[in-house]
Amino acid sequence: MPELNHVPASTPPEEISDLLRRDGYVIVDDLASTELMDRIDDELAPYLDATPLGYNAMIGRRTRRTGALVARSPACRTLIQSPTMMGVCADFLGHASAFQLMLTQVISIEPGESAQALHRDQNAFDFYPFPDDYHVQCNTLWALSDYTAEMGATRVVPGSQVGDKKPTDYGDEECLQAEMSRGSVLIYTGKIVHSGAANRSDRIRRAINVNYCVGWVRQEENQFLSVPIDVARTLDDDLLKLIGYQEGAWAMGYFRDFEDPLRAIRGDAVEYGFDGSRLTGAANTAFTDSLTHSE
Repeated sequence: MPELNHVPASTPPEEISDLLRRDGYVIVDDLASTELMDRIDDELAPYLDATPLGYNAMIGRRTRRTGALVARSPACRTLIQSPTMMGVCADFLGHASAFQLMLTQVISIEPGESAQALHRDQNAFDFYPFPDDYHVQCNTLWALSDYTAEMGATRVVPGSQVGDKKPTDYGDEECLQAEMSRGSVLIYTGKIVHSGAANRSDRIRRAINVNYCVGWVRQEENQFLSVPIDVARTLDDDLLKLIGYQEGAWAMGYFRDFEDPLRAIRGDAVEYGFDGSRLTGAANTAFTDSLTHSE
């Protein structure tokens, strides 16, 4: 039986990005240590069982989705800022001026849950028809528990990241399951058709879902509400930018008197103004041209 593609944790981010562009997904084996996963388990334990079950079939009536991971788990912050994932996002989403955190959640699929409907994550953007060659998301599912077919390992439809077929046009027989060891991660684009599978076991299948997106779209999880200001003040600047304390593009999301959003946390320690040098490609050219021809 065919299997999904796996690569070792030593694979360079640029190679992982190339696989995402080609296949729409890749599984990186054992990218997170057992120790880190244990810490995440311990820190989130008070929240996991307290999370209510889903209220419809898409969210999962036997599934719990526990969010606000930046605020609730320091160990999750380490996972979110994985050097490999930061490198992958910088390359895969590098056509945009910035990338940011899209959402964080632990997805706990309980025994007896049925298979989720096949879908594309980028449809969250009001079903906007992004071109095949424009990627708006880079998504991850980290195995917090064992990730077996019987437990409901994520279903993926290889090849579904291109073309005009709707998710409902694909059948169950076209799906392959992302079986992987604890600490491994399924990285996938917003275009690939996938879903949670039925849990036919007597164990809970848990995945840490961390998604990233280009800086100019709205985040799916509202980080400014999920991360209280007193917690935000304790975070490093890179993580603050990642959760949204940055301009997503020229003038996109500025603070107060046309200031860098980071000044809301750091005050005058952050220079006033926008650093146009971080704009990429056509955006950099257009920004430079606008300054040249401005009054």
